Amino acid sequence: MTATHRAETPMLRYCLAIAALLLAPLSQAGPLRDRLAEHREQAAPFEQIKDLAYGPHERQRFDVYLPKPRPTAAPVILLVHGGGWRHGDKAADSVVEHKVRHWVGHGVILVSTNYRLLPEAGPLEQADDVARALAAVQRQADAWGGDASRLVLMGHSAGAHLVALLGASPERVAAAGARPWTATVSLDSAALDLPAIMQRPHLRLYDQAFGDDPTHWRAASPLHQQRTAGPPLLAVCSTERRDGPCPNAEAFAATARSVGMRVEILPQARSHREINVDLGRDATYTGAVDAFLRSVDARWPVAR
Repeated sequence: MTATHRAETPMLRYCLAIAALLLAPLSQAGPLRDRLAEHREQAAPFEQIKDLAYGPHERQRFDVYLPKPRPTAAPVILLVHGGGWRHGDKAADSVVEHKVRHWVGHGVILVSTNYRLLPEAGPLEQADDVARALAAVQRQADAWGGDASRLVLMGHSAGAHLVALLGASPERVAAAGARPWTATVSLDSAALDLPAIMQRPHLRLYDQAFGDDPTHWRAASPLHQQRTAGPPLLAVCSTERRDGPCPNAEAFAATARSVGMRVEILPQARSHREINVDLGRDATYTGAVDAFLRSVDARWPVAR
């Protein structure tokens, strides 16, 4: 073997595969494209395990992003996508790209989960799905090199509502076979006090998700279900939105603190989408979230 061959790295092989694909005749493009996908996976700074099942439904699947080499007793983030309880996907770039780059790059295992959607399953059933995913992650974390006792539940938009609701509903968590987790990060939910939302002008998507029954509103409202102290919660909220996620977060925090729960609010002058996309990319914003996580887990990795 020559010195050149000995010096080849996965990234170099990936670049050579790209060149071969560009120069190949069309008859060879298919096999070369397959080789390119293989080289891309080898060159990635993380390992990915796709579509692990936590239930029988096709939406009851999650993806796992693991540091290379595999860690020992690493913290775990379980990420829940948004999409108005009707849309969204665990693998969307806006959901995972920068979060994987930041946290997996610093030794954190990140799991991104799907769940059933409207109209097939309402928000309460969706929360049950996330609880089942949580239980599955806790059971499997050790095999990935993770520590199930160091788990953060994080969600954006509708996903932020679902993770906050689980923090307020220990009986729902226990029914799924899951255990308490370290902390919750709610990324820009305006649905923490549902009766208040439903009794003033609101987006139609809330009617589609929660209907017109006040009893159901209360059952799906984190503020009204928070009767005991759940895991510490960080509520990130947009100051740019007209529907008031920050005042909504303040109302929730007042109720949660009255039962002894720790809640911190992190206002951000960002759009609803930017609060999701910029996490992991913007150093100041991401650093504030990391500081909260380090305050509940002293071994949380320090970004360098």
